[in-house]
Amino acid sequence: MERVDLILTDIDFVLTMDENFTEYKNTSIAIKDGKIVDIGEDVKNRYFGKTIVCKGKIAIPGLINTHTHAAMTLLRGYGSDNPLKVWLEEYIWPVEGQFVSYEFVKDGTQIAVYEMLRNGVTTFVDMYFYENAVADVLNKLGIRGVLSTGILDFPTPGAKTPDEGIAKTEEFIKEHKGSEYIYPAIGPHAPYTCSPETLKKAMDVAEKYDVLYHIHISETEFEVQTVKEKYGETPVKHLEKIGVLNSRVLAAHMVHPTDEEIELLAKKGVKVAHCPESNLKLASGIAPVPKMIEAGVIVGIGTDGTASNDDLDVIGEISTAAKLHKGYWKDPTVLNAKQALAMATREGAKAVRLENKIGTVEKGKKADIVLIDANQPHLNPLFDPYTQIVYSSKGLDVDTVIINGDIKVLNKEVLVIEKDYVLDIAKKWKEKIEALNKATQR
Repeated sequence: MERVDLILTDIDFVLTMDENFTEYKNTSIAIKDGKIVDIGEDVKNRYFGKTIVCKGKIAIPGLINTHTHAAMTLLRGYGSDNPLKVWLEEYIWPVEGQFVSYEFVKDGTQIAVYEMLRNGVTTFVDMYFYENAVADVLNKLGIRGVLSTGILDFPTPGAKTPDEGIAKTEEFIKEHKGSEYIYPAIGPHAPYTCSPETLKKAMDVAEKYDVLYHIHISETEFEVQTVKEKYGETPVKHLEKIGVLNSRVLAAHMVHPTDEEIELLAKKGVKVAHCPESNLKLASGIAPVPKMIEAGVIVGIGTDGTASNDDLDVIGEISTAAKLHKGYWKDPTVLNAKQALAMATREGAKAVRLENKIGTVEKGKKADIVLIDANQPHLNPLFDPYTQIVYSSKGLDVDTVIINGDIKVLNKEVLVIEKDYVLDIAKKWKEKIEALNKATQR
């Protein structure tokens, strides 16, 4: 028998989420050196090591949140029930201008990581400020992050000019390239907040260091109209025209592409992060996800930040996505349960260019695995595990979370950061923001 680091035995279902949707029943998984080394009924007879018995559990790949702003947990619900432009300009940006710092981002990210781990997220894509603070949290707690600092043409908490933001991003990339948990990226905010020069300079960096280009595109009708008035083209065509539309682009939201633009996205290999709940709450619209998938566009699932969602529950997000598009397109076969779960796993990994490492439960892949507790009334009778996960389960049904072979959540308890600690952080910042509001009102 061969020694391994961890064995998961007697799992009711293993949904590998590979291209064939391979599925195992009543099986076991062996893990060594952070990777999956074997899957099968005979694993118990061939390997020995620390063992977790997983009766009543469904194993899936770690969930991937393809678009968020992690530190905005500290602004959860702040300025709600306003249009995106009003929400940003009158609520979010003024508070960020006052408070955003290394400490703010570190604290907000710790809350976000607790919440994401508890809900089965093992990798997330972030765009915010002071991403060095995010990196410090991720390296300490051991969760994967594709991290980019937001670059805009006006002063931000992280940089006075876009050139300064790009230069700082380049240094961040150099520092973290090759890290186990940190995958540096570059994040020009959007085509309506970044000039063509800024967008092109950002792409030069992305190509130089072979990193993801993370950007908001066509999130609102206001954005589309603004770009058309300023540059004479819709956002996607504008980006294509200036030469920054290619396979390293991860486009957040993509709510309002034309049919012609959808074909262009597919042709150029652009990936999309679909954020249905944020788009609904901000009344931005409903992205034509079925059309994009049919055209061959890779679409992952994102939550957006908790100030506009207001949670980081990716299972809840895929449930919303699946039902939303059935209703909108008046077709119950649209975005079925397997497709929806794939968006949060395999397709999400493709969207962030990490499909060779994560996104499926397969031999040789990183051991990023989530176990869902299926032994609950609202998940039974269990005729189909994909259906039950997408339509019946919640993020809090996650029982165990493993990242890189290390146990982060066990028996529904986050092991790497305490619940009371993150609640104290939230209370501290609530008091600071409320004090600012009172002072402003006076």
